[in-house]
Amino acid sequence: MAAEESPEETKVSDRGVVTIPAVLRRHLDIEPGNKLRWTTDEEGNLSVEVVKQRYGAFEDDNMKAPMGDDSLETHDLAGNEADPAFTEDT
Repeated sequence: MAAEESPEETKVSDRGVVTIPAVLRRHLDIEPGNKLRWTTDEEGNLSVEVVKQRYGAFEDDNMKAPMGDDSLETHDLAGNEADPAFTEDT
């Protein structure tokens, strides 16, 4: 958004809800599920950062179990590997 364009204004509702103007949503590629991170500095200036939604339930998970070379191997997390009722051999 160029500096010479007129600023966008929105009204804050009594519940603190603000609508992001459509022109800004398109310009910043803000989509449903994205978050906004609000910060202020010592002088009271407000800045807003768009935090994009990550796709995939475990994208940030550093505690993933290794899943074998071809990702088709299963892992017995319950400890039933020695029980013949739980064998995967055919």
